[in-house]
Amino acid sequence: QVQLVESGGGLVQAGGSLRLSCVASGRTFNSYVVGWFRQAPGKEREFVAGISRTGGNTFYPDSVKGRFTIFRDNAKNTAYLQMNALKPEDTAVYYCAATNSVRVGLTESAYGYWGQGTQVTVSS
Repeated sequence: QVQLVESGGGLVQAGGSLRLSCVASGRTFNSYVVGWFRQAPGKEREFVAGISRTGGNTFYPDSVKGRFTIFRDNAKNTAYLQMNALKPEDTAVYYCAATNSVRVGLTESAYGYWGQGTQVTVSS
């Protein structure tokens, strides 16, 4: 099993940047695919980024492509989500998720481990 703890959320003006971190417990972080999701009030949780075990493959939806970057440091058991050019519509609780599947899932159901979430608020 793995436990995930996110940090780095906060309040930022539109056009600004934030970097979220997701620290995992355990010694086998490199055996987990990691995804970032977000959930805005009244909306379903949506996928925003995914990264393979080694970091060699990344996936993004069109809504964040070119603005968000997911990367990981397996030696530090940490995954990151760098968010640039933030927009008010990016406001949400952001969750880190992990799965020991080989494939990078694009849906919530593909992930079995979740962090508690961190709030990101982008003001206009």
